Amino acid sequence: MGELHLDIYVERMKREYGVECKTGEPRVSYRETVTARAEFNYLHKKQSGGAGQFARVIGHVEPLEEGNTDFEFVNACVGNNIPPEYLPACEKGFKEARSKGAQIGHPVQGVRVTLTDGQAHSVDSSEMAFKLAAGYAFRTAFLEARPSILEPVMKVEVMVPHEFQGVAIALINKRKGQLTGSTPHDVAVSVEADVPLSSMFGFSTDLRSATQGKGEFTMEYKAHAPVGGDVRRELMRRYEAERREEKK
Repeated sequence: MGELHLDIYVERMKREYGVECKTGEPRVSYRETVTARAEFNYLHKKQSGGAGQFARVIGHVEPLEEGNTDFEFVNACVGNNIPPEYLPACEKGFKEARSKGAQIGHPVQGVRVTLTDGQAHSVDSSEMAFKLAAGYAFRTAFLEARPSILEPVMKVEVMVPHEFQGVAIALINKRKGQLTGSTPHDVAVSVEADVPLSSMFGFSTDLRSATQGKGEFTMEYKAHAPVGGDVRRELMRRYEAERREEKK
């Protein structure tokens, strides 16, 4: 649905049914990644009466080639310092940890985790111990690998009458858009730009108001790109605030 449809339904719910609604911007699908290599050497050791937990994992995390958004696990262990039956648990621990990044809680992409060595105990080691060790190791190394936050950038095309071309460009600039070109048509002109999705909320309302209802636009996903330093700090601040609220 368009934003106008949603505004109308919210107003009807208040007026016709007496239902007060909390409204806000949709959640943006951010991603997290790393920009440097970082080593990890993590020992998970826990003793609690009976059988304890013991697992050590050694290796490194590093960014994948630009444009590769996968998450790769590489087993480069030589010998049986980590028994083969525990390797799937290590991979599972790394993959579960990447599903919720340490910066703002969004999935991690474009990262390769290489396991090179480790240590096991004949009694206290288990699949659970190695899974936990891998998860803790990933989170620790992730924060040391110069992490970055990626936001979805949309390919936006705005169609307006010729006299409103300057207005359309101003609206795009206001929303941190990067102009990529414009194409004149018989009675209108299309302006193309790359704009962060987080800046596009409310754009349809602003465009209609600024063009006497004659402007329209389309957008489609283009890629994820790093956010600026101020946006990153604000996202991390909000995430910390949400976590503190959940703990209350």
